[in-house]
Amino acid sequence: MPDGFSAGDTAFVLVSAALVMVMTPGLAFFYGGMVRAKSTLNMLAMSFLSLGIVSVLWVLYGYSLSFGPDAGAGLIGNLDFLGMQGIGLNDLAGTIPVTAFSAFQLMFAIITPALISGAIADRAKFTAWGLFVALWVTVVYFPVAHWVFFFDGGNGGWLGDRNGVIDFAGGTAVHINAGVAGLALCLVLGRRIGFRKDPMRPHSLPLVMLGSGLLWFGWFGFNAGSALAANGVAAMALINTQVATGAALIGWLIYEKLRHGAFTTLGAASGAVAGLVAITPACGSVSPLGAVAIGLVAGAACAAAISLKYRFGFDDSLDVVGVHAVGGAIGSLLVGLFATGTVGQTAKGLFYGGGFEQLGKQAMGVAVVAVYSFVLSWLLAKGIDRTIGFRVVEEVEVAGIDQAEHAESAYDFSALGSGLGRSSAAPAPATAAPAATAVAAVAKSTEKTEVDAR
Repeated sequence: MPDGFSAGDTAFVLVSAALVMVMTPGLAFFYGGMVRAKSTLNMLAMSFLSLGIVSVLWVLYGYSLSFGPDAGAGLIGNLDFLGMQGIGLNDLAGTIPVTAFSAFQLMFAIITPALISGAIADRAKFTAWGLFVALWVTVVYFPVAHWVFFFDGGNGGWLGDRNGVIDFAGGTAVHINAGVAGLALCLVLGRRIGFRKDPMRPHSLPLVMLGSGLLWFGWFGFNAGSALAANGVAAMALINTQVATGAALIGWLIYEKLRHGAFTTLGAASGAVAGLVAITPACGSVSPLGAVAIGLVAGAACAAAISLKYRFGFDDSLDVVGVHAVGGAIGSLLVGLFATGTVGQTAKGLFYGGGFEQLGKQAMGVAVVAVYSFVLSWLLAKGIDRTIGFRVVEEVEVAGIDQAEHAESAYDFSALGSGLGRSSAAPAPATAAPAATAVAAVAKSTEKTEVDAR
């Protein structure tokens, strides 16, 4: 192997890449549990489709556009690595093979469009979604990844390398990017039928908790792996990720108890994700105490932010805007306050004697990515909607998108009404309601309570 190669760092990054990959199925479970039963498979499939499409595009041209030599002004990479050509087994990125670095960054590219899917749950055509993913990563994610993540001694991406915007693991490139795109899409597609009138409660909170747990687990690879070496910065990023997530969970639950009078499992899961989002840009530049502060602020702020969709009337189905756009912005901005200058970055935040300079840089990064992502996402979604149509017809949405788009259903309720434990020859009493009807009645009653509370 060439000089400078580290087997330990390489193993660490490869394991981290696998952890980040697990986050996309985790996201699928998280989102799948939050929708109604009739949309479960579609929600799972939207995340899995991103795994397929983005993996292929990354090899064809995505890596080259994101991390190829800069084509000018730090805006986009050139096509030197088209088809991953020109990359040898012994070529290094720091102390690891370029191929290991590419695999790690691929997992970021996969999960970012998958995050967007939660904003348009229950109502998007699967073919339209696939086309959007392919176009969006090409014209939005790959350029923004170049701006933020490509470093080349001052000749790399214009936000991170040339202007000093700190984004250790993707607060701007991943979360603000996806959250704002989600806002654009839900505005183009419009509200779900029955929004604010019919109950739309999560159908499986255990699935939500499972998904959030997998996300939390995988996020250690997401954040610590972004050090690209098994070193002290990676260790600090990991501990910051853990404590910020725990603090955000607490912050969300406190807000929820004060505002709504109960500690919910959905709130605990959502608070954890909000903390993971917020610490992502900051985990390599703040202390554990700073991470706790970021988590507490993000947990309470994101819990409050999800009510904006009811105030402003946009239907962000699974709170992508409130958690990812808001959480990503909070974490990115608070770097300008809590950066110590002694972790993985030398820049200091306001609370550590750095003045307002870094805060101003962070605000610029947040604003630029948000505006670029919203405008391009809205144009892409509008173009798809006016050509092949982005939204399913009303009958499909009401009946359930799983059957229409996938010819499957997540659950077989027919067994519930067939009298489990009873001889197949013995008919059910004429007065007995099918179990499925009883389950639906209980769910409807419970969901109505939530709607009335709004």
